[in-house]
Amino acid sequence: MRKGIGLALVMLAVGIAPGRSVLADVSPGDKINASNADKAKDLLSPGLLWCVKRGFPITVTETKSVEWPKAYKEATEKYAPQVKLSADGLSLQNYVAGQPFPNITSKDPQFAIKVMWNYDYGYVNGVDDTDLRNFDADTGSIPQDGPMTVERHFLLDHFRRLFWNARLYVDPKPEKPNPSGYRAQQGLYPILEPFDLKGVGALGNRYIDSAKQDDSWLYLPSLRRVRRLSTAQRSDALFGQDTDVDSYYGYAGQVSWMDWKYLGDKEVLATVHAEHYPVKWDDKVDWAWNDNWEKRKVIVIEGTSKLPQYAYSKRVLFIDKETWGITYSDIYDRSGELWKIWINDISFRKSVPGNNAIVYDDEMPFAPAIVMVDMQLEHATKASLPSPRFPGEQGWYYHQGEKAGVTDDWFTVAALVAAGR
Repeated sequence: MRKGIGLALVMLAVGIAPGRSVLADVSPGDKINASNADKAKDLLSPGLLWCVKRGFPITVTETKSVEWPKAYKEATEKYAPQVKLSADGLSLQNYVAGQPFPNITSKDPQFAIKVMWNYDYGYVNGVDDTDLRNFDADTGSIPQDGPMTVERHFLLDHFRRLFWNARLYVDPKPEKPNPSGYRAQQGLYPILEPFDLKGVGALGNRYIDSAKQDDSWLYLPSLRRVRRLSTAQRSDALFGQDTDVDSYYGYAGQVSWMDWKYLGDKEVLATVHAEHYPVKWDDKVDWAWNDNWEKRKVIVIEGTSKLPQYAYSKRVLFIDKETWGITYSDIYDRSGELWKIWINDISFRKSVPGNNAIVYDDEMPFAPAIVMVDMQLEHATKASLPSPRFPGEQGWYYHQGEKAGVTDDWFTVAALVAAGR
């Protein structure tokens, strides 16, 4: 009985009323801010409502649909019928490419974890490879209805991901020769600013076998050493800012590191078709972007960490039913109190402004910005993806392989160290 009451309270906290639909009192053209935040409270997570009451502006626009990329849709139709989930839910069987479980319903006892596998193998997180270039971030305290007091400014050279299986665009596909059993490799390096962190970088390997822990390294040039990070340390915020590696994209941890629970379906406001690229930060509340928000239907999934030293007790993910990307994620401390939120600014389009900009056959999920807010410390980190300091830089490059420098040798500790010298 107590467990049932607890689940009901969590559902009410995220705005899901058992047995009835949420009727939102907003319409296209409405502008939501600190003065009228309660007008949209049923369409916001608790974390986002806190941000709006702090001054984060929302302009409501019409909802637009998002089409899956053709290759991803075709792979789903071809391979999904053969995919099975192991009894413990921690591994996929007979999976090749596309979405593993396109026809699941909430009546499925494994619904929550199948949703997470759909997210993990979704096209929003990247299919073959991703290169994000020349982006920056600011971190500092955030007052009520005012600008951030910037404590540190960061400039980063590259964030890259290379996927070894489920490949659809760049040969070899659908899987690279893979003796190590990689699912993906990821790198964030080198940091160019501030001066005391110049050359710092991070690298990681993830395996298809979810029983294998990630390999994670942090290179510190000032100490001339590479530090190995535990899985729990991936939840730690480093260098005085608010983001952690496992919060990238809304959730970037392994599916098997959490116990997943379905909380319900919900309609929320999210930025999915941002007008501004690069990002347009608000003139007054400059840690928040000023752009379009639309009603989106989401699945609300709660993840409770299995790791005793993990920084967070749980995450509540708001997963878009159409894109299968995370709109935002509320994050709770070990005592169960709301602590942080990761918010995604997304613009689905076939091309973005830039020199020799790539025009894709399908709409791609470009992200002009992200914001992570620590509600307990009244602190935030905002990132411009790419930085406005690089006119003509398109920022995001999808499935370009060697043309974008996403090669196997970039994801080595030797390359990490060499770039940081």
